[in-house]
Amino acid sequence: MTDIFAKFQQNQGDIGRYMKQAHGYFAFPKLEGEIAPYMNFRGKRMLTWSLNNYLGLANHPEVRKADAEAAAKWGLAYPMGARMMSGQTVKHEELERKLAAHVGKQDAFLLNYGYQGMVSIIDAVCGRNDVVVYDAESHACILDGVRLHMGKRFVYQHNNMESLRKQLERATALAGKQGGGVLVITEGVFGMSGDLGKLDEIAALKDEFEFRLLVDDAHGFGTMGATGAGVAEHFGVTDRVDLMFGTFAKSMAGIGAFVAGETDIIYYLRYNMRSQTFAKSLPMPMVEGALKRLELLQNHPELREKLWENVRALQEGLKAEGFDLGRTNSPVTPVYLKGGPGEATNLILDLRENYKIFCSVVIYPVIPKGEIIIRIIPTAAHSLEDVKYTLESFKAIKDKLEGGVYASADIAKVEVDL
Repeated sequence: MTDIFAKFQQNQGDIGRYMKQAHGYFAFPKLEGEIAPYMNFRGKRMLTWSLNNYLGLANHPEVRKADAEAAAKWGLAYPMGARMMSGQTVKHEELERKLAAHVGKQDAFLLNYGYQGMVSIIDAVCGRNDVVVYDAESHACILDGVRLHMGKRFVYQHNNMESLRKQLERATALAGKQGGGVLVITEGVFGMSGDLGKLDEIAALKDEFEFRLLVDDAHGFGTMGATGAGVAEHFGVTDRVDLMFGTFAKSMAGIGAFVAGETDIIYYLRYNMRSQTFAKSLPMPMVEGALKRLELLQNHPELREKLWENVRALQEGLKAEGFDLGRTNSPVTPVYLKGGPGEATNLILDLRENYKIFCSVVIYPVIPKGEIIIRIIPTAAHSLEDVKYTLESFKAIKDKLEGGVYASADIAKVEVDL
């Protein structure tokens, strides 16, 4: 027998293996100051492209006012207790009604957090005789949900409808034998690659197979569709999506999430989602703040129009300079580059220390060796001047990368915070 903690000395996990080199700079960085296109990082003012503040609501004056007034009126504790016991209020119910109406569903259930919410939805909906079919590039919250599922699960190749069809055939046969049902899970906007889940084609498969469809639209809610209702609205298949899931952490720049669908299903979730039944109700300031954010999302389409103006300028400009943006057709803007860990390190150091641009970077072991992804998130708060400067800077770092500069020199020396 050994100390259960002893293994951590030899193995910090795939992502944690480089923490001594990365902590405080590449991982767990501290962005300070008001949430805005320019923030402070290690004492330097940075043009920041790493926040999912799509509509620029995080520091909107009406949002700040609503948050402050609600905190002063209610404090941060009210209501006390879980929703089912003592945490129900008319404001929670009002927010649920308005969210449901906005996404075109009968009812909605307010959730404390997106990640735990998705895990708990899957747990509540699926029993051991049910079969889950999900996209290979699903977010970690979906993966954790299906891992906890006690029944069978099948994964289909990302956005590959022929692969989905094959897995539906397997799932249908198995569920039929076991007396269970089939749940298909995909995303509206895939948060890393930026491409849209093929909700129209998936919905069309309902004509051939019997299944229910759950869509995680965290990045699509507020950004996609004519009214910002999401990717289902974008494709015109709202009525064919059975459960629509969205978070406040992206376009609404807040805390919380929701799931929307038919009234009887939502009531089932209210009484069977363990992450909500046994957790404290979302505090009133966050609820009233979410109501204000939803109001702005609905009544100010110019925010979404500005977001997309910046998205088009950034993405078209990067493509014109020869950058590979993969298959994105959303505001999520991944820039795909080639280079080893040393090159990636020097590139990001150069970008932050010399160009004063803060972007998130993804390298091995999250993606294969030799690949680099710089993930840019445009928002309505950015300006076209921000876009122009970023395009000029990215052209410069591309030339350095291709010229071998990052492979042959240390750009800067920084001390990590571990």
